[in-house]
Amino acid sequence: MHRRRRDYLVAEEASPFRLETERLILRDWRDEDWPEFWRVTNTPAVMRWLGDEADAATRDAARARLEGYRSQHGHTFWVLQRKDDGGHLSGEMLGFCGLKRSNVVGETVEGMMEVGWRLREDAWGSGYAKEAAVASLDTAFNRFGADEVVALTVAGNKASWGLMVRLGMQRREDLDFTDPRYGPHLNPSIVYAVTFEQWQE
Repeated sequence: MHRRRRDYLVAEEASPFRLETERLILRDWRDEDWPEFWRVTNTPAVMRWLGDEADAATRDAARARLEGYRSQHGHTFWVLQRKDDGGHLSGEMLGFCGLKRSNVVGETVEGMMEVGWRLREDAWGSGYAKEAAVASLDTAFNRFGADEVVALTVAGNKASWGLMVRLGMQRREDLDFTDPRYGPHLNPSIVYAVTFEQWQE
């Protein structure tokens, strides 16, 4: 059984998560997804603003975190897949998009609902990230009961914060913070946010 969410479908809570938009599928991870995810996203261009390419230990830790978000909160940064419809990257894994609880310990956004995305380079510029992020934000507010959702980036990553602006998110300088996991070129982390009321408008 499914419930209608705007122009896409969200599986009921008892089932594995699966959300469909016009062109995309967001779904839970499978074991076989991980090698392909790292193949298409662990590149210099994609990882430029994320601390550079991930080694084996970093990849294992990232998998543990994403699977942990799902088990603890019922949501995570889900697999993002293009529908097999004959379009650009038809049927291919594009990366991830979804929701987590911000986990930068002791900082301003700790515990807040966070939307995030990471797409392979040949998927950039086609509107996939916005389509997936809109669906994720709708899900945050309409399924998981969020009052506010934040998104994090750095000032140099214009493509990232540009999308946040296009999503209607507001700059929140009061929530900016220094992330000790990264060097000066990736700090400070800057924050955008949207409330339930703003999203409804």
